[in-house]
Amino acid sequence: MTEGNFVDYVKMHVSSGNGGKGSSHLNREKYNAKGGPDGGDGGRGGHVILRGNENLWTLLHLKFKRHIRAGHGEHGSSARSTGADGQDEYLEVPLGTVIRDTETNEVLFEITEHGEERIIAEGGKGGRGNWHFKSSTNQTPRYAQPGIPLEEKHITLELKLLADVGLVGFPNAGKSTLLSVMTSAKPKIADYEFTTLKPNLGIVKYREFKSFVMADIPGIIEGAAEGKGLGYYFLRHIERNSILLFLVPADADDIAKQYEILLDELRRYNPEMLDKERFLLISKSDLLDEELKAEMKTELDKELRIDYMFMSSVTQQGITELKDKLWKLLND
Repeated sequence: MTEGNFVDYVKMHVSSGNGGKGSSHLNREKYNAKGGPDGGDGGRGGHVILRGNENLWTLLHLKFKRHIRAGHGEHGSSARSTGADGQDEYLEVPLGTVIRDTETNEVLFEITEHGEERIIAEGGKGGRGNWHFKSSTNQTPRYAQPGIPLEEKHITLELKLLADVGLVGFPNAGKSTLLSVMTSAKPKIADYEFTTLKPNLGIVKYREFKSFVMADIPGIIEGAAEGKGLGYYFLRHIERNSILLFLVPADADDIAKQYEILLDELRRYNPEMLDKERFLLISKSDLLDEELKAEMKTELDKELRIDYMFMSSVTQQGITELKDKLWKLLND
């Protein structure tokens, strides 16, 4: 998936259908001049329904659909004939989509399962025909119920990626390079910060035809939890990952400090994210010789309270061990 095709935020206006009017028809036939009320009910207005689809990874197909309208219910007619229901409108969304009311910013619901259906705008109920209102004291009612009006909403769809492993790190830490080495994904890679502006997904092939999904999240900067840079857009994608794989480059001034800053940004955004399984990867380790690596390991063992390992995407040092470690964490 190219970066330009990844859409994770869409606003739209949805409108259900009006309920059809009930009929106030009175039966008048050649041999039955006073047949009585026989007006049918109006049909239900169409719903606007969101449905989860595990084969979708983005909201791109909804990017230019600003207005969604369901069909109106048909009116009732004679002989107690009920009007046809309005046509429902279905919107297929990827798993992990959060639906908000745009005006209040309230979370209405989330779609997390394949085939899950939720009504976002309910169609108006059809009005009852006049035959419902006949009684011993009112044998020819000449009135019927109108249909219930449609429902309108302005909604915002936000996609939070559902991935097994999420890559977390500062800009230019080597996340996109790692994803390109471990999967068939082809993210944009360059030697400057914020090369990645949209999340990238890739499927990691493991032994015996097993696999898991890895997500490359755009780089976090200090202050992201307060919305600095594009912090909110980046951080929400990390919420749904099973394992957080932190990347800090070997040439960083202070590896332990960088890790703590990243961890603090997640804590301030959503403390529940600290309950996830975490693992630290020291990337670009091809820059280190064995002596320097041993010295760093001695220091890191004192400063860090997390499992870590050295690796290099360029030389593919430690890639097999990393896959084994992630698979073990996912299945423990």
